[in-house]
Amino acid sequence: MMNTKFSEDIVPIGDLKINPGKIIRQVQEAHRPVLLTNRGRGVAVLQALSDFESDAEERRFMKGVLKGMVDLEEGREVSLDDAKKHLNIK
Repeated sequence: MMNTKFSEDIVPIGDLKINPGKIIRQVQEAHRPVLLTNRGRGVAVLQALSDFESDAEERRFMKGVLKGMVDLEEGREVSLDDAKKHLNIK
């Protein structure tokens, strides 16, 4: 899990306008998202694309695991042999 550094990770949107390269390098190197603020209120989150993709993949995986657990609890299961046949795996 990422640890937020409030002194670095909360940035007024004006700072992004002044020096976007610095903020982008920060999120890429620190692997922590930056909260952009406007007049003291959070308005957006800036995150490195690789971190965003990794987080999205992890969420999809965890949703699949949870769905599988619910299916098992509700009796929706098949044998390994039936699954292999359905997926054409030998």
